[in-house]
Amino acid sequence: MKVTVVGTGYVGLVTGACLADVGMRVTCVDTDHDKITNLKKGILPIYEPGLKDIVDRNFKSGRLNFSTSLKDAISESKVAFIAVGTPPGEDGSADLKYVLSVASEIGMYSNGYLVSVTKSTVPVGTASKVKNAINGELQRRKVEFSIDVASNPEFLKEGAAIDDFMKPDRIVCGVDSEQAKSILNTLFKPFILNGHPLLFMDIPSAEMTKYAANAMLATKISFINDIANLCELTGADVNNVRKGIGSDVRIGNSFIYPGIGYGGSCFPKDVKALVKSSAALGHKLRILEAVEDVNNNQKTILIKKIIKKFGEDLKGKHFAFWGLSFKPETDDMREAPSIVMVDELTKRGATVCAYDPEAIHEAKKIIGEKITYSKDAYSALKNADALLLLTEWREFRSPDWKKVKDELKSPILFDGRNIYESSELSSNGFIYAGIGVK
Repeated sequence: MKVTVVGTGYVGLVTGACLADVGMRVTCVDTDHDKITNLKKGILPIYEPGLKDIVDRNFKSGRLNFSTSLKDAISESKVAFIAVGTPPGEDGSADLKYVLSVASEIGMYSNGYLVSVTKSTVPVGTASKVKNAINGELQRRKVEFSIDVASNPEFLKEGAAIDDFMKPDRIVCGVDSEQAKSILNTLFKPFILNGHPLLFMDIPSAEMTKYAANAMLATKISFINDIANLCELTGADVNNVRKGIGSDVRIGNSFIYPGIGYGGSCFPKDVKALVKSSAALGHKLRILEAVEDVNNNQKTILIKKIIKKFGEDLKGKHFAFWGLSFKPETDDMREAPSIVMVDELTKRGATVCAYDPEAIHEAKKIIGEKITYSKDAYSALKNADALLLLTEWREFRSPDWKKVKDELKSPILFDGRNIYESSELSSNGFIYAGIGVK
């Protein structure tokens, strides 16, 4: 089957590469000429474990191609995925201009029946706007064929996107025609051979499923962070509490790890968009409003601990960061707690040196010269008054504590992800502060 994927960002590139890897003929389209040129050279715009190998292999085989021309790519395609960005507008609602622009182009350039599948995260009701944009162009051209629209939200975790696509928990497809259902059933058949469910439903339900899933996960994160802060006030240890509630199958262990808040391209944007779209319909999502408020507060939780230790005026204080990306196994800096940490520390006069295995290049674009950057973990520690663990990369799990202590000016560690044991740190002569622990 020939497939077109519009957008070569995180979702589009993973989608295109994985479809090609099971035998589809895929063309990924983007208006960014430099990005397309680099992709043809094997230079990817994002870091995602395993993705480069799949892209290189399928580009070499000819199953995966890259183009700046949707008109050329869409010829003979049975499916066209819309996988472009939906950035939040000033009011927090999802901006659909890129989605609708692509929809119009699909109507302009398609030369026969196909299924236009929205992969981007979009508010409920977007499919009807996509259909109107496509049909407007088809009517203008006075063609005799039609185009179906469908919704296929993505559920990819950054850092594990390849496994998530190849071995999905479920594939959700919103359709309104049997022909579209048949084509998508054929398209996704290679990914359901091991029993992974392919769930067909109406389009609005599919659109809502994406938002509801991310909102639920964000809620779990904010819930455990709120409980962690209460644990500190009561003398309880959130690590024990987490184990106690996580063993209940109705709750589970996923997404109940306390920390410094969620970030990335999905949770912050999607929670805001869902709250906004709900308000437009006269419905107040009170739980999600609280989720967002708790998360914004949690990004400053280590700052409060630092101020308690060093005082409000941090002039002359120097801090080391381990980790900058919003989570490990990605270079994504969008909405990363580290950005808030930098702003809060530097405005109080502190200086910062940071190390991250993958995100320094992206961090320089966002944070710039507010801080300095180190090429390795231990060099970042030199003469720092404290170490802040912000991203739980694997290489930070079992450091040489003697070396860490020797490099630091003061043996103080603020653990923003609770990956260390306070007893171990204390036995090594450190002053330790985690999240929700004694």
